[in-house]
Amino acid sequence: MKRSLGTQLRHLIELLDGAVGAAYEEAGLAYRPRYTPVMRALMQNEPATIGHIATTAGITQPAATQTIALMVKEGLVTTEAGVQDGRQKLIRLSPQGRALLPKLQQCWQATAAAAASLEAECALSATIEAAIEALAARPYGERIRAARAAIVASGKS
Repeated sequence: MKRSLGTQLRHLIELLDGAVGAAYEEAGLAYRPRYTPVMRALMQNEPATIGHIATTAGITQPAATQTIALMVKEGLVTTEAGVQDGRQKLIRLSPQGRALLPKLQQCWQATAAAAASLEAECALSATIEAAIEALAARPYGERIRAARAAIVASGKS
């Protein structure tokens, strides 16, 4: 049976994230792959708002909020009220989070090299980028609605 696109993508993410997570463990780090975009955003600009982190990291604001909450629990980042707006949270690396950076950067270099070897075999990045551009031009929800309308119009159910 052929796997659906969603199943294939989930499996690909499991393979990639599982290996990256294992690499962190092998390096002696208690660290989740999902923290990396936040860590990198904070390395560029600190302190930062959740919105700024989400934009810089290329993730949604809810995903950034959830990830930051986990990182606070693990002591990797701290939050403080904004100076101009107390409702706004400013996020910064904690001393514990900052201490992880040298080992993390080694892991990231190894991961980048592994990604380059995968890229050399299958040009995965170009395929993903083309899919993202196609979905920006015509979102998946719109494609689903059009397909459903065509099925209903043809009488196939």
